[in-house]
Amino acid sequence: MTQSKTSSDGEIREKLYLVAGGSVLGAVALLLSGVALFSKVPANLPRERSLGPTQTCAEIVQPKAALSREQLAKLLSVPERTQRRKVQEIAKEPYCRLPSLNIRAGSTTARDIYPLAFDPQTSLVIIYEGETYVGYGFKRS
Repeated sequence: MTQSKTSSDGEIREKLYLVAGGSVLGAVALLLSGVALFSKVPANLPRERSLGPTQTCAEIVQPKAALSREQLAKLLSVPERTQRRKVQEIAKEPYCRLPSLNIRAGSTTARDIYPLAFDPQTSLVIIYEGETYVGYGFKRS
Protein backbone atom coordinates (compact mmCIF):
# COMPACT_ATOMS: atom_id res chain seq x y z
CA MET A 1 0.00 0.00 0.00
CA THR A 2 2.78 2.38 0.90
CA GLN A 3 4.68 1.50 -2.23
CA SER A 4 1.76 2.36 -4.52
CA LYS A 5 1.35 5.69 -2.75
CA THR A 6 5.06 6.44 -3.26
CA SER A 7 4.84 5.54 -6.89
CA SER A 8 1.74 7.71 -7.24
CA ASP A 9 3.54 10.64 -5.57
CA GLY A 10 6.46 10.15 -7.93
CA GLU A 11 4.16 10.22 -10.95
CA ILE A 12 2.49 13.39 -9.71
CA ARG A 13 5.87 15.07 -9.18
CA GLU A 14 6.98 14.02 -12.63
CA LYS A 15 3.85 15.54 -14.14
CA LEU A 16 4.33 18.73 -12.15
CA TYR A 17 7.91 19.00 -13.42
CA LEU A 18 6.68 18.52 -16.98
CA VAL A 19 4.02 21.21 -16.56
CA ALA A 20 6.53 23.59 -14.94
CA GLY A 21 9.11 22.95 -17.65
CA GLY A 22 6.51 23.38 -20.38
CA SER A 23 5.38 26.65 -18.84
CA VAL A 24 8.94 27.98 -18.78
CA LEU A 25 9.49 27.00 -22.40
CA GLY A 26 6.18 28.60 -23.37
CA ALA A 27 7.11 31.83 -21.61
CA VAL A 28 10.48 31.92 -23.37
CA ALA A 29 8.80 31.30 -26.73
CA LEU A 30 6.34 34.17 -26.10
CA LEU A 31 9.18 36.46 -25.07
CA LEU A 32 11.21 35.63 -28.18
CA SER A 33 8.23 36.07 -30.50
CA GLY A 34 7.51 39.46 -28.90
CA VAL A 35 11.12 40.56 -29.38
CA ALA A 36 11.02 39.45 -33.00
CA LEU A 37 7.73 41.27 -33.55
CA PHE A 38 8.96 44.56 -32.12
CA SER A 39 12.40 44.38 -33.70
CA LYS A 40 10.84 44.78 -37.16
CA VAL A 41 10.28 48.53 -37.32
CA PRO A 42 8.46 49.67 -40.46
CA ALA A 43 10.65 51.73 -42.77
CA ASN A 44 8.23 54.69 -42.87
CA LEU A 45 8.46 55.36 -39.11
CA PRO A 46 10.91 58.09 -38.11
CA ARG A 47 14.05 56.71 -36.55
CA GLU A 48 16.02 58.26 -33.77
CA ARG A 49 18.67 60.52 -35.17
CA SER A 50 22.09 59.78 -33.76
CA LEU A 51 24.45 62.59 -33.00
CA GLY A 52 27.91 62.16 -34.44
CA PRO A 53 30.98 63.18 -32.49
CA THR A 54 31.40 66.33 -34.57
CA GLN A 55 28.01 67.62 -33.37
CA THR A 56 29.04 67.56 -29.74
CA CYS A 57 32.72 68.46 -29.89
CA ALA A 58 33.92 71.88 -28.90
CA GLU A 59 37.22 71.34 -30.72
CA ILE A 60 38.41 68.71 -33.20
CA VAL A 61 41.98 67.81 -32.28
CA GLN A 62 42.97 64.77 -34.37
CA PRO A 63 40.36 63.75 -36.99
CA LYS A 64 41.97 60.35 -37.59
CA ALA A 65 42.43 59.42 -33.93
CA ALA A 66 41.15 55.99 -32.85
CA LEU A 67 41.99 53.78 -29.91
CA SER A 68 43.15 50.23 -30.44
CA ARG A 69 42.15 47.39 -28.15
CA GLU A 70 45.61 47.44 -26.59
CA GLN A 71 45.40 51.16 -25.83
CA LEU A 72 41.94 50.74 -24.36
CA ALA A 73 43.10 47.88 -22.14
CA LYS A 74 46.00 49.99 -20.85
CA LEU A 75 43.76 53.00 -20.26
CA LEU A 76 41.18 51.02 -18.32
CA SER A 77 43.89 49.83 -15.94
CA VAL A 78 45.08 53.36 -15.10
CA PRO A 79 43.98 54.31 -11.58
CA GLU A 80 42.02 57.49 -10.98
CA ARG A 81 43.99 60.50 -9.78
CA THR A 82 46.87 59.65 -12.11
CA GLN A 83 48.62 62.55 -13.80
CA ARG A 84 46.98 63.60 -17.06
CA ARG A 85 50.18 63.29 -19.06
CA LYS A 86 50.50 59.58 -18.18
CA VAL A 87 47.06 58.92 -19.63
CA GLN A 88 47.85 60.99 -22.68
CA GLU A 89 51.06 58.99 -23.22
CA ILE A 90 48.86 55.93 -23.74
CA ALA A 91 45.95 57.53 -25.58
CA LYS A 92 47.87 60.13 -27.62
CA GLU A 93 45.85 62.96 -29.15
CA PRO A 94 42.04 62.75 -28.80
CA TYR A 95 39.63 62.94 -31.68
CA CYS A 96 38.03 65.96 -30.05
CA ARG A 97 37.32 67.80 -26.84
CA LEU A 98 33.84 68.24 -25.42
CA PRO A 99 32.86 71.54 -23.84
CA SER A 100 34.22 71.87 -20.31
CA LEU A 101 31.90 71.47 -17.34
CA ASN A 102 31.87 72.67 -13.73
CA ILE A 103 30.69 69.57 -11.90
CA ARG A 104 32.37 70.33 -8.57
CA ALA A 105 32.88 73.76 -7.13
CA GLY A 106 36.34 75.11 -7.80
CA SER A 107 37.29 72.70 -10.58
CA THR A 108 36.71 72.51 -14.30
CA THR A 109 36.08 69.14 -15.89
CA ALA A 110 37.63 68.54 -19.30
CA ARG A 111 36.52 65.64 -21.51
CA ASP A 112 38.41 64.14 -24.43
CA ILE A 113 36.80 61.74 -26.91
CA TYR A 114 38.57 58.77 -28.48
CA PRO A 115 36.61 56.67 -31.02
CA LEU A 116 37.30 52.95 -30.74
CA ALA A 117 39.04 51.59 -33.84
CA PHE A 118 37.29 48.22 -33.46
CA ASP A 119 33.79 49.68 -32.75
CA PRO A 120 33.26 52.97 -34.64
CA GLN A 121 29.86 53.54 -32.98
CA THR A 122 31.48 53.75 -29.54
CA SER A 123 33.90 56.29 -28.12
CA LEU A 124 35.83 56.44 -24.88
CA VAL A 125 35.42 59.71 -23.01
CA ILE A 126 38.33 60.47 -20.70
CA ILE A 127 37.65 62.95 -17.93
CA TYR A 128 40.19 65.25 -16.31
CA GLU A 129 40.11 67.86 -13.61
CA GLY A 130 43.03 70.12 -14.27
CA GLU A 131 46.08 67.92 -14.72
CA THR A 132 44.48 64.94 -12.98
CA TYR A 133 42.74 62.00 -14.63
CA VAL A 134 39.46 61.39 -12.79
CA GLY A 135 37.72 58.72 -14.84
CA TYR A 136 36.20 57.61 -18.10
CA GLY A 137 32.92 56.70 -19.73
CA PHE A 138 31.69 55.28 -23.00
CA LYS A 139 29.62 57.23 -25.51
CA ARG A 140 27.54 55.40 -28.08
CA SER A 141 26.55 57.34 -31.18
